[in-house]
Amino acid sequence: MNKSFLKYSVLSMLTMVVFNSCKTASDTIELKSPDTDKKITFYQSKNENGIQFSVNYGKQEVLLPSILELISTELNFKGKCTILSVEKSTVNENWNSRFSELSTIPDHYNQIKIAVKLGETQLTVIARAYNEGIAFSYEIPKQQNLTQIGLSENIYYNFKEDYPVWSTPKREKAVLTAQGKYRKIPMTQLEEGAERPLLIEMGDKLKVALAEAKLVDYARLSYNKSSASKYSIVSTLDGVMGKAKQDTITGAVISEAKKDGNKVYKTLPFQSPWRVIMMGKSRGELLENNYILQNLNDPSQIADESWIKPGKVLRETTLTTQGGLAAIDFVASHNMQYVLFDAGWYGSEMDDKSNATTVTLDPKRSKGPFEIETITKYAKEKGVGIILYVNRRALEKQLDEILPLYKKWGVAGIKYGFVRVGDQDATKWLHEAVKKAAQYGMVLDIHDEYRPTGFSRTYPNLLTQEGIRGDEETVPNEHTLITMFTRMLAGAADNTVCYYSPKVKAMGSNASQLAKTICLFSPLQHLYWYDKPAASPEKLDGLWGDTKHIGNEPELEFFNNVPTTWDETKVLVDKIGELGVIARRKGTDWYIGGINGKTASNLSLDFSFLDANAVYQTTLYTDDETVKTRTHVKIEEKELTKTSNLDLALKSNNGFVMRLIKK
Repeated sequence: MNKSFLKYSVLSMLTMVVFNSCKTASDTIELKSPDTDKKITFYQSKNENGIQFSVNYGKQEVLLPSILELISTELNFKGKCTILSVEKSTVNENWNSRFSELSTIPDHYNQIKIAVKLGETQLTVIARAYNEGIAFSYEIPKQQNLTQIGLSENIYYNFKEDYPVWSTPKREKAVLTAQGKYRKIPMTQLEEGAERPLLIEMGDKLKVALAEAKLVDYARLSYNKSSASKYSIVSTLDGVMGKAKQDTITGAVISEAKKDGNKVYKTLPFQSPWRVIMMGKSRGELLENNYILQNLNDPSQIADESWIKPGKVLRETTLTTQGGLAAIDFVASHNMQYVLFDAGWYGSEMDDKSNATTVTLDPKRSKGPFEIETITKYAKEKGVGIILYVNRRALEKQLDEILPLYKKWGVAGIKYGFVRVGDQDATKWLHEAVKKAAQYGMVLDIHDEYRPTGFSRTYPNLLTQEGIRGDEETVPNEHTLITMFTRMLAGAADNTVCYYSPKVKAMGSNASQLAKTICLFSPLQHLYWYDKPAASPEKLDGLWGDTKHIGNEPELEFFNNVPTTWDETKVLVDKIGELGVIARRKGTDWYIGGINGKTASNLSLDFSFLDANAVYQTTLYTDDETVKTRTHVKIEEKELTKTSNLDLALKSNNGFVMRLIKK
């Protein structure tokens, strides 16, 4: 980056992009989705605050005339507007994935590119209308002998009413969090820094989510209430450029650099990330169609994806060779695929002096011994992959060293911890780190504040990420049932499922823990987060002192059998915060998971989605206190067909799962 760009201040001459003074034969330019239900309209009004647009779903106004405002310190976008070209196109194709909630993903949209000249400055607005929603971005080409510009962006989304939204607030000390609690509030009470996607309830028959796609080298979006109209939300770009300080306890990142008015610095030409308005008649439809975010990203850049393996993960909690070998044996015998060695194996993760090229145990976590190459050799013999945790403090200094070293050791993947997010520098570094990991055959799990915007389509070695208030936070079922229809709209989330931990009773039940493997999608699915195999060392010196030995309860067969990626997904019940049921197909078999909130529910399931004339041998797992095991899970066998119905009485904070095998 040219350091001269950092010299601009908020007192510099700022110019705003204007689209509205353009003169054509019509006052509007429209783009409709293939099903004609979704429409974005660009206006030529006298309002010179920015690019003006509205969005409709059928006859219903989703967005009243709204404004995209760009602010730059180098380019003057004011002046007479001339439309240079209007280019329309249509794409109708499918693409396949081994790592998603669908194996065949439709990619069907109509697109428009509107190239304009504003005074002496050029700009292109790109919009796509999908059956799943609307997306738009902007391109700024080379011009006026400039090579780079500084830029900021505001989008004012204007609504007809004070609709309720599901928002995450700021964390204490003004640190934005992607792992906060959700609250349902009027949009006029929206807190600063609300996360993406932002779910908006626009009545019984229309649900909308504001989102972002293809965020690779830009500052991320966040949302706040706006005064642009009576009912308005504004999205702004997060973060400031430069170094950041990391809280040594929470891992939160606090920016230290001063703002200069610009949030991104880009080399011309460039295209912005996509700004997305997801739309559906129900929350379930939004979740089923969340592939729109991946569709807005580039196809896979990995020519041979055969080495990328989704699967189930056991976290090894003792950080010892004995514990590692026991974990490998357990994983190999329970149809799991990976063992994760978490923080502490190379020293204190929060100590800048810790060296991730060495095995130097943090004495607070383990007394050892921990022989990594002995462990990886044994894992290879057993067909098990090893994943190592590395904190961003070491990653940012040592990534180019550790990747070839870990490959030599026989490591299969890395869990990136406490990564920086928000500003452009952090975003760019992280996505470059994903690309570099792919070059060395490493699968990835990015933890803490990172949320996906579809980049896993382009680099599918990024199998999952956190950005979720998961089981480590002892999250009650009620909040998980909010997460299912808010955070999960963005894509995979590593919830770190517990099973024998005392946390389970505070969250819900063991059957609802089983259900999380279906309801919360993650190609890398961590199971038994606080638990260890029976053969693992009894004494634990680390920070996970409540760790329990994994038992032999019969329902653990469900964990053995459940996949982590899917061919088809259907949301059967989407009562946010109250009750959620999701059915997913792998091959010819179906898996159904249900989670119940505070209030007891009587659920009637129909199976009309099953194949006609087929019989399914079904195993049903429910909570039942009369079952004399540690977990109190009842198992029943049934036969079901497409015409079957099943009534379930779910107590408060209970759940259920089903496995349906086609006979």
